[in-house]
Amino acid sequence: MEVLAVVSAAGGELARSSLELLTAARTLAGDPGTLTALLIGGAETDARLPARYGVSRVAWVPGAPDMEPDEQVAAAVRVSRRLESAVILFPDDARGREVAPRLAHRLRAGLATEIVEVAHAGERVTFRRQLYGGRCLAALTAESFPVVATLKPRAFEPAVEGSVSACELLQVEPGADRAPARTAVLEKVAEEVRGVRLENARAVVSGGRGLKGPEPFAALQELATLLRGAVGATRAATDAGWTPVGWQVGQTGKTVSPELYIAVGISGAIQHLAGMSASKTIVAINSDPDAPIFKVAHLGVVGDFKAVLPPFIARCRALLQA
Repeated sequence: MEVLAVVSAAGGELARSSLELLTAARTLAGDPGTLTALLIGGAETDARLPARYGVSRVAWVPGAPDMEPDEQVAAAVRVSRRLESAVILFPDDARGREVAPRLAHRLRAGLATEIVEVAHAGERVTFRRQLYGGRCLAALTAESFPVVATLKPRAFEPAVEGSVSACELLQVEPGADRAPARTAVLEKVAEEVRGVRLENARAVVSGGRGLKGPEPFAALQELATLLRGAVGATRAATDAGWTPVGWQVGQTGKTVSPELYIAVGISGAIQHLAGMSASKTIVAINSDPDAPIFKVAHLGVVGDFKAVLPPFIARCRALLQA
């Protein structure tokens, strides 16, 4: 099966979402299938990065790294048709959510979004996505192709560097017949990140409505700093203006899968669970013993966070200084 993974690069490295994409793409391609990485825009040196992860063929469309979405769609159409790709994969990020549906329409292909599992058996490809905030999985089976899919962040392990004997670099020109872009980016606002990025943190300390204000987040930040992690929040906390929007974890926020997730004053609404349920160890601190968060937590503390956090922080500091 011919699988096309649309990757991105920055700072001389493939994005983590692209490495996760390669893992899923390799599963779908199987043997003797073919996996091709597609880089739209960027330099030739970026186009050669997938070879470090065992990809033997890369399609590269020269152009600006921040190519407009309309141009990205045209480039993806051109490449996927040339390679006769059966499955085209995107990360479920801002670009993927914008480009993938348009590509599916242009190719008259099926579309599956926010995929967390993939499987390939014979001529059938199965995608699984979460429903009801992660409480169940829906299986979507593709029996005709092509199919376009977006993969949910942190749902797959990132590919690791390996060795490849040779990598074919297929340069594909955008094409003189492409339609002019109908949209334009007027302004870009970069999120200021200090310390560890929330998506990459091995430890996340999150707060919710139960904190009843922005002041307690200072204690969460202190704990996160000790753990060399990052601070997260529920939508209720961000909507109230207690934290920056970029801290939101959940269905409409960021998806995280740290080694340790500490939920403080978070009831456990399904929308929030959808963004952190893949965490390896979940610790919940809540004064309500019936809070839904305790159903997914590995460790739970029933009590007022004002009484629980200070000695916990002090103990962590003592252990780290020992």
